[in-house]
Amino acid sequence: MVLWRSLVRSDQPPAVWCQEVGILLLNDYLCSCKSKVSLQLPGWGEEQQQGRPAELSSWLWFCPPAFKAAVLIQQWYRRHVARLEMRRRCTWRIFQSIEYACEQDQIKLHNFFSYLMDHFTPSSSKERDFISRMFISGESIKEAELEKYCDYESIEVPDSYPGPHLSFPLLPDHATALLEAFKQKQQLHARYVLNLLHETRKHLKQLPNISHVSTCYSEEVTVCGDLHGQLDDLFLIFYKNGLPSPSKSYVFNGDFVDRGKQSLEILIVLFTFLLIYPKEVHLNRGNHEDHMVNLRYGFTKEVMQKYKVHGKKILKMIQNVFCWLPLATLIDQKVLIIHGGISDTTDLDMLETIQRHKFISVLRGKKRKESNRNAEVQETNGESKAEAEPAGKEAAPGLCPQPRAAQAPSMANRQEFSRWVRQTVQEQIERCRRLVDVSESESEELTYSSSVSLADLDGPCWTRQEEWKQILDILWSDPMPQEGCRVNTVRGGGCYFGPDVTGKILEKHNLQFLIRSHECKQEGYEFCHGRKVLTIFSASNYYEIGSNRGAYVKLGPDLVPHFVQYQANKTAHTLTMTQRISRVEESAFRALREKLFAHTSALISAFKAYDKDNTGRISLSSWATAVESVLHLGLPWRMLRPQLVRSTAEGMLEYRSWLDDLAVEQRSQEHIQSSLLEVIYRNRSNLETIFRIIDRDHSGLISFEEFHQTWKLFSSHMNIELTDDGISDLVRSIDFNKDGNIDFNEFLEAFRLVRQAEE
Repeated sequence: MVLWRSLVRSDQPPAVWCQEVGILLLNDYLCSCKSKVSLQLPGWGEEQQQGRPAELSSWLWFCPPAFKAAVLIQQWYRRHVARLEMRRRCTWRIFQSIEYACEQDQIKLHNFFSYLMDHFTPSSSKERDFISRMFISGESIKEAELEKYCDYESIEVPDSYPGPHLSFPLLPDHATALLEAFKQKQQLHARYVLNLLHETRKHLKQLPNISHVSTCYSEEVTVCGDLHGQLDDLFLIFYKNGLPSPSKSYVFNGDFVDRGKQSLEILIVLFTFLLIYPKEVHLNRGNHEDHMVNLRYGFTKEVMQKYKVHGKKILKMIQNVFCWLPLATLIDQKVLIIHGGISDTTDLDMLETIQRHKFISVLRGKKRKESNRNAEVQETNGESKAEAEPAGKEAAPGLCPQPRAAQAPSMANRQEFSRWVRQTVQEQIERCRRLVDVSESESEELTYSSSVSLADLDGPCWTRQEEWKQILDILWSDPMPQEGCRVNTVRGGGCYFGPDVTGKILEKHNLQFLIRSHECKQEGYEFCHGRKVLTIFSASNYYEIGSNRGAYVKLGPDLVPHFVQYQANKTAHTLTMTQRISRVEESAFRALREKLFAHTSALISAFKAYDKDNTGRISLSSWATAVESVLHLGLPWRMLRPQLVRSTAEGMLEYRSWLDDLAVEQRSQEHIQSSLLEVIYRNRSNLETIFRIIDRDHSGLISFEEFHQTWKLFSSHMNIELTDDGISDLVRSIDFNKDGNIDFNEFLEAFRLVRQAEE
């Protein structure tokens, strides 16, 4: 009796103590029998034991009460655990589907801007300069110009500065001081940040595309996955595993920044150890080491908030440092470490020879017609390509010859001029296709990074395309259980590769297995493809507190992986499994409801297609089908329905009432109409990214000149005829506080007013 009371009064969750009670009852029964009793039911095999609960329940009536209670309690416990696992998996799919859909939106947005660039003809050198700054910022900047722009020596450190001081060459004491300062929430002075970035860049430029690490020179190599700005995870790794040293090598496999709030501190720590121990610390580039991705996922904003005076210089240097990061690491020539994955065309020999610094942003990979466009601009202004180039300068090999275009119509008739430009561009494209023997369907696939000028090519256009695809695949790809290799439509970039592709690449390069990151895993790591592909993810609590563990892997000379898992958040340790799942589940469904609300208009249209009689009601099956047709998240909507649709009448859903309930949950400001709030929810990330693209100096403000030139770009795409005076009037109307600039709130307010006017 005392034992029962102690069990009931304990702090353990019911599922745990019920299982213990079952075991105790079963033990008591076995002891009372004074003989070994088999739990195997008479005449039943193992499959029958697990698959026939009804017969088992009937059989229990003939058993002594203690034995019956034990088996029933364990039955209940197993069902409880199975339900928790089902909830966990559904929650996980929600988070991943929303995350990947957001990445897909990012790529679509930049593809849209690339399309605009491909079809826009600057009418003046002023417009060309703006477009160059806006879309290829940093790619073509010269070495001397970069050093002059980011001159750290001109920045003084005041005597009142309380943070750590750095002097070069760096020593281990500097790294220790930095770690302690960051634990105390101190900030490194901008002069030291720029100096560190300058030295890091010089070091990275000397490194090959694929770093080579040997376990002969250290006891073991530790491989860490995504950190995503979570400094506490890095601290915990160093606490558990030790700081980098001559006997302890580290490989950090990309995605150091974005999402978390301390991305810059992580970069500073990693770059510091890289300079102190250049042979023991190795950094791979991830898909988030890309300034176009940083515009959306928080790193750009973080830097500008922490360094309001020198933030632009720091961002410029970081952009350049990112493009010099190595692409992969090889351990003992047997283990390949890359951030994303591989494809059926991955070639390590090609990766070794790529000029990686040319690819500032891998996202911008749509086909470019820069050579055609430049030729047309020069000829429109009354000068030929030969006249525009300096004497004695030869045309770049591999480029399509540019015959002189027909006389352009007058700029006074903009529609006629626009038609002439499109026709001329199409003629030049067709001419280039015939010269390189590329069909129209193939040309749509022929894409390469816009960060590389055609004038820099030393060979055919498709060679640069292949190089770009090599980098895109290793940074963005994911493994899949099926055979083959196909486009990764979920993320919008890279590919899905199957076990046959893994086997082919490993055999081709005589490798044992592949280590990659790029995907959050509940346990921090996961094997697939017959243990030939290992995913390692080091950011714990990535989606929500308790959502996942972080992990790192250690490899010795035998190359056998040893894993260490952890939770960096103390709260996660105090939660039971049920509490963790409930907390993460609540967060996931909150994000999913926001997603549903953001597509209210599209959902109504989809629901009406199933509501033929305009009753305002549809079946739950039709609801699930319609929701998936709008959101395209690939979720099990029928399983999620109880959490999303709380009340139904006779199996039918009143969809307008359901959408109204969603609107009530999301409406944060009463004066904003639901339909308008829906549009803002759906477009806020894109609007913020567009704002930051236009705001090329990262000041948080769009100047009149930046807005003026950007509107010229948009209006040319949308065939909107607007004079310069008209654009000036437009920008002044958006500048509500009349300070001569447009901030993001004014940008959103203008968007809100336009939507209201449309309604």
